[in-house]
Amino acid sequence: MTAAASQVLDRVLVLEMVRVTEAAAIAASTLVGRGDEKAADAAAVEAMREALNSLYMDGTVVIGEGERDEAPMLFIGEKVGSAIGKGPKIDIALDPLEGTTICATAGPNSLAVLAIAEEGGLLNAPDVYMDKIAVGPGYPEGIIDLDKTPTENIMAVAAAKGVPARDLIVCVLDRPRHEKLIAELRQVGCGIMLIGDGDVAGVIATSDPETTIDVYMGSGGAPEGVLACAALRCVGGQFKGRLLFRNDDERGRAAKWGITDLDKQYDLSELAKGDCIFAATGVTDGSLLAGVKRKKGKMTTESVVMRASSGTVRWVKGEHRTD
Repeated sequence: MTAAASQVLDRVLVLEMVRVTEAAAIAASTLVGRGDEKAADAAAVEAMREALNSLYMDGTVVIGEGERDEAPMLFIGEKVGSAIGKGPKIDIALDPLEGTTICATAGPNSLAVLAIAEEGGLLNAPDVYMDKIAVGPGYPEGIIDLDKTPTENIMAVAAAKGVPARDLIVCVLDRPRHEKLIAELRQVGCGIMLIGDGDVAGVIATSDPETTIDVYMGSGGAPEGVLACAALRCVGGQFKGRLLFRNDDERGRAAKWGITDLDKQYDLSELAKGDCIFAATGVTDGSLLAGVKRKKGKMTTESVVMRASSGTVRWVKGEHRTD
């Protein structure tokens, strides 16, 4: 982190990021369990946009969410903030509603998520899929590698941890595309925690021993990969990612945002570098955060905000009057 980077992010107070994710989470919470993914996403997007535009900064959205699913979005390249052209230049990665299906069905681990960095600090990843593997802190550097097989990665992590492979728990998105991965992991003997959505929370869970998740594996959205890396930069861990392209349109989208090496394996520090701030607020209850709760005359929220330069993690419980 440079002194200049620290000064830039110091102007955007850490708690302001929590207010942004709180606004999105509260808006989405009104549609929990209603079965309407797009309406919940739209509510979160508009609330987050309004909150971002109230902050003194010259912000640029470098990671947006929704294009792939034709959902409403804070689009890549959108300018936000009340000081465009004169305030501190900030790169923003966001997912106003991580886990739209989870929210619509009242499942666990739906979040409002945001990360910021100095200009140029976050990879401008297109809205395509990314092959991912992540572990928490405490392992030798380079313990995981996408050029290795899942079995080789599991055996390396088990050896470094000093346990048999059967003692490891791997988090995987429950998708048909992961059938072969799941079969191989079960052949190795490790446990598998299947999640229906929300791979940002899945990656972050590797850094918290209380979740019992040792490794995250599988493919998911590239935007979520960058967001998860911003969080891991703050709390420790390792991450490898490689963009996956299904057609020429997706390859062209990557080229548009300056990505020339389409086969590159990205490291944690290449996806989120310099000083980063990561914030998330629970929409529904989950392993990371409690969801929005409504009581007579008030709402409560639970958030986490982290900063890479200091390694500080703050847990924030908010009480909001509804009158």
